[in-house]
Amino acid sequence: MTQILKDRQFYKFCSYGFLKNLRFFDPFIVLFFREMGLTFLEIGILFSIREVSTNILEIPTGILADSYGRRKSMIFSFISYIVSFLIFYFFPTFTYYAVAMIFFASGEAFRTGTHKAMILQYLKIKGIENTKVEYYGRTRGCSKLGSALSSLIAALLVFYSGSFRIVFIASTVPYIAELFLMMSYPKSLDGTRETKYKGVFKNAFYQIKITLVDFISIFKNKKSLIALLNSSTFDSVFKTTKDYLQPILKIYALSLPLLIGYSENQRTAVLSGLVFFLLYLLTSFASIHAGDFSRKFKTLPKALNITYLLGGVLLIFAGFFLKLSVNSAAIVLFILFYMLQNSRRPINIGYISELISHKIMATGLSGESQLKTILLAVFAPLIGFFADRYGVSNALIIFGIFYFAMFPLLKISRN
Repeated sequence: MTQILKDRQFYKFCSYGFLKNLRFFDPFIVLFFREMGLTFLEIGILFSIREVSTNILEIPTGILADSYGRRKSMIFSFISYIVSFLIFYFFPTFTYYAVAMIFFASGEAFRTGTHKAMILQYLKIKGIENTKVEYYGRTRGCSKLGSALSSLIAALLVFYSGSFRIVFIASTVPYIAELFLMMSYPKSLDGTRETKYKGVFKNAFYQIKITLVDFISIFKNKKSLIALLNSSTFDSVFKTTKDYLQPILKIYALSLPLLIGYSENQRTAVLSGLVFFLLYLLTSFASIHAGDFSRKFKTLPKALNITYLLGGVLLIFAGFFLKLSVNSAAIVLFILFYMLQNSRRPINIGYISELISHKIMATGLSGESQLKTILLAVFAPLIGFFADRYGVSNALIIFGIFYFAMFPLLKISRN
């Protein structure tokens, strides 16, 4: 097994992932909106607003990260997140939720791809790029451990308050800690670009220009384009459908003869907290052992192709079991889908890093995220519409079939 360099910066990377995933609202975001009286379509529209806003900001923020410093980009990210959480807590209306989603999108745009690029830059500085799958998998595993703890804390918060709303104000605490953590990162991780002109504005124009040229070249390369499309399609379908586990858990929780004397929210919080705790422990295990998982395949392209197809199988069967009211089986398949995504993501990052220069890695990964958000902006309201009209089970089946149909166009060549 490949040895991982566990120095001080490694533990900072792990701490970043741990704190970032203390999002106490994650296990309850759909239930929160439903509690506020929103339909699945309205929830999808809010998610679409978030993704469109992220899409608009994605490339500019990636360029700023590569050109002017990734640490500053991360600091702006967490400030935006905190503002978003405060709006969700203090202004509970659809219009303000839309504004909060825009601030949240700003945080996502400044962060997405940037921290991954910092990790890959650090591996290059240390001359251990060959450990990128294992290294990124370990740091991602810490993220999932944070999510596991977050789900238990969130369950307690909801249980004692009786409402899902409190999770947003609580989420500001770890994100304030992230601000100080980012300030402690070494300047060497800001990334460096060639300086050709003197003067702030000329140099700024030059750096943005060469980064854009590099970015465009990524999409001119067919191999890079297919890899980014394959990755963004899998992740967008996963992200679009994963939160539908929450209403399934609520139905299952209320069907059990447990905690009868408590409210629906309290009963749902207990089961959801426990399930998400287990789920995130399993996904943490999957991330940590992503390197071992990838070595079960002859090549990274083969691993990505097989896991792509497996994701569709899990999604369709989850829909079928839900349709048959076998909710426990649907929950298990969703958990497996979560594990698959977390095993696959480090492999994706490793493969993409082989195709894109480390100097523009933040831009390249932001480009991947932009493709993902374009798809999410379409998928989120669409699946919400199907869920309202035909039920969640049929919506999952429809998306699973559509997902399979795209594979011939997204298959990664082994050559």
